[in-house]
Amino acid sequence: MPVPVLLTGRSVRLEPLAMRHAEALARAGGADRSAYAFTPVPDGFESALDYIARALTDQAAGRSLPFALVSTADERVIGSTRFLELDYWRGPLVWPPVPGMPHGDPLTSVPDAAEIGNTWIAGDARGTGANTEAKYLMLRHAFEAWGVRRITMRADARNTRSRIAIERLGASCEGVRRAHSRGLDGAVRDTAFYSILDEEWPTVRDIIELRLSTPRQVRVPQDLLPA
Repeated sequence: MPVPVLLTGRSVRLEPLAMRHAEALARAGGADRSAYAFTPVPDGFESALDYIARALTDQAAGRSLPFALVSTADERVIGSTRFLELDYWRGPLVWPPVPGMPHGDPLTSVPDAAEIGNTWIAGDARGTGANTEAKYLMLRHAFEAWGVRRITMRADARNTRSRIAIERLGASCEGVRRAHSRGLDGAVRDTAFYSILDEEWPTVRDIIELRLSTPRQVRVPQDLLPA
């Protein structure tokens, strides 16, 4: 299973998620909850402790690799994301296959395919490019350090904001799985699946790097504009 890793960019740093992030994670999740209709986000300190404990349990079982998103400008935790659905294809063929079971030493094994998900970001960090750079750092690590063949991303089909963000990265939509699972609101949801393959990564990398290098327009509130 992959070991925890620190990923650092210009505006955001991805730190291995730990209990020490609980208080800051609670603040980030509680600031503006208007965009969390489809994503589980901790609400309060106790909720953050439980959120992290569950993530670390999955990590210990080799099922995920969770991160805290930290703004490099002010060292503030602004959200969380993780690698999950880790899959291994190397070694002798075993049938039926056992998902998530690496061949050889599990401490040195790296996945051949993975998903990026469980991503959420604080309200005041949306639209700043932090989420884009976080995805870039994870994709670069997956394709260039691990050598994965595929990265998957998915979203509740109703979550237009997330679907647009994934598509802007250059991911290909594989389709919508109808009545796929129960959504956060209790309704049976359709799920949109996206993927990026290793041969597509150089093109996707260029797209994201161009976006990250383009200065973002600062939106000025109407009441501050000159008359």
